[in-house]
Formats: sequence, structure tokens, C-alpha cells
Amino acid sequence: MNVFSYRPAPEDLSYTFGGRPAVARIAPGSIVETYTEDCFGGLVTSVDDLPSRVCEFPYLNPVTGPFHVEGAEPGDTLALHFVSIEPARDWAVSATFPHFGALTGTHTTAMLTPPLEELVWRYDIDTAAGVVRYHARRSDFTVELPLDPMHGTVGVAPAASEARMTITPDAHGGNMDTPELRAGVTVYLGVNVEGGLFAIGDGHARQGHGEVCGTAVEAAMNTVVAVELIKGVSTPWPRLEDDGHLMSTGSARPLEDAYRISQHDLVTWTSELTGLDPLDAYQLVSQIGEAPVGNVCDTNYTMVAKLPKSTLGRPVVYESAHDRLRALGRRYLAER
Repeated sequence: MNVFSYRPAPEDLSYTFGGRPAVARIAPGSIVETYTEDCFGGLVTSVDDLPSRVCEFPYLNPVTGPFHVEGAEPGDTLALHFVSIEPARDWAVSATFPHFGALTGTHTTAMLTPPLEELVWRYDIDTAAGVVRYHARRSDFTVELPLDPMHGTVGVAPAASEARMTITPDAHGGNMDTPELRAGVTVYLGVNVEGGLFAIGDGHARQGHGEVCGTAVEAAMNTVVAVELIKGVSTPWPRLEDDGHLMSTGSARPLEDAYRISQHDLVTWTSELTGLDPLDAYQLVSQIGEAPVGNVCDTNYTMVAKLPKSTLGRPVVYESAHDRLRALGRRYLAER
């Protein structure tokens, strides 16, 4: 088993997809063990650390990478299977911002109402109990919420030598913020440049659908990813697969366009996998599909279209990459 370990120093973190050389070359079939910092770069450690004071724009939402996958060329697909996602600290933070989030005026939604107050919440992470503990700021209310680690940001370099801020989700991936991207899930990303140049970051101890206030339970993570390259198979938008479901994503503004992109991709993907006429696939997805929300706060919004694989007779997807990578991940965990 080829295992590559990488822990970035603060100066090694990246804030764009594209426009940056690879930190390492990875052979397909490898396991990557890595560390990702939280969206604040680890600088917000208490409720008194306001991000506007301790963080510097645009150095937010850092990612670890990019990693060059040997043999990856435009028109191929990278398969990244998240073997494990584990909080690296026993605490996490969240915040509200004056002009960021779904329920406040922003620079694109100009309002005369006062901006929201900047406020920080600190959560306790209890991995043994499998919970994160919420503490209200203005009362003594507390509650334990299920620990559900995920990555908000994963992607590859965009096409045409473009560099995109990590906070922006699009066809290359990016800050999609879907809670569906947890351990046990394989994400498929279309390759746009030689090597693919994938990177991951923005760990969340948990997140509600939509990330409505603009931040989740933001946490540093120790993450293990199994990597595979699928030659000659293109992927138009990031797709996800777990043991029971296929998922398509779409990122755009307005939200209904993100919804349309994700649904269109799932319908056409279903048609390709089953041989169904596109309108037959459209009808099937319309009756059994789900539509979890990714984010409704970033520069683009993200929607997910989700379908049970059993509905399609469990077709062969991406040359069974998910099954192979899941088996590789389980072998890694057993030998660790």
C-alpha cells in the first residue's frame, strides 16, 4: 500500500484553486494522510477573537495542496474517497458576520437595515461521545449535537489557467459546503489541467444544510483520502457516491440555477448509466430524487441532487471506483 503523509506549515496553505504549483506528486492508487486547517487558519480560538481583527482578507478558507496526480490529463476524472475525517482539536468555532450569510444584507443584496453583529461561538468536541457541544452566547442554554465531520471544500484546478478563490464553488469543485461530503463518500472531479491539482480543506465538525449563517462548526481535521484516476472519462460537475446513493452538484447564482444544474446532471447521468431515454430518466428522478442544499451564503450557491442506487439496479459507476477505493480504505484502517 502506497501511503503518503503530508502536514502543511501555515505558509504552505493555499487560498486558490489553480495558480499554484503542486506540493507533491501522488500515484493513482495511493492513500494520502493529511491535515487541514479550519477556515480561519486556526486564528480564532476564543469568543473574543473576532475574525475581522485576527484574520486578514483574502487569507480565509485555506486548503491543503494542491496534489499532482500522475498521469491525470484534461478529459480524465479524479476519484477521491474520504477514508476518514477526524477533528484535530477538541474545540471548534463558528461566527456571524456583518455582511455574510443568508439572513443579512450583503454587497450584492443591498439593504438599509443594520448589518448583523460579528459574534463568535466556541464549541467543545467530544470524539469519544460523538458530540459537539453548543453554548449560547446570551443565555446559559447548551445542547449536545451529533458529531458529523465533513469537508466543505474540495476541488481541482480550473481550466484555462484560471485561479479561483477557495471560497467560490463552481464546476471545478471549491467551497460547496455540502454535509454529504463525509467519510465513506467518493467525490468525482473532472480534470482540467495536467495532474488535476486537487486540494481539500474547510473541515466542519458538523453543519446544517445551507450553512445558513455563513459558517459551520469550523474545525481543523486529520483526513485520509484514497486517490484513483479514471482515464478518458470526463465529469462536467462534481459528483458524489456513497454506498447507497449517487449525487450530482451544481453551483451558481441564483439558487434555482444551482438546482437546475444539479438536477440536469443527475438526469443525464441516470440516462447514461441505465440507457433510459432522457425524458424517462427525468420522470424517474422527479419521483424518487432528493435535493439537499449545500451552501446559500457563498459567492455561488450549491445544490445537490441525490438518488438511491437501488432505483437504478446498482449500475457500474466510474468503473466501480467507489467500491475499489472503499476496500482500499478499509484495508488501510485495518492495518493502521
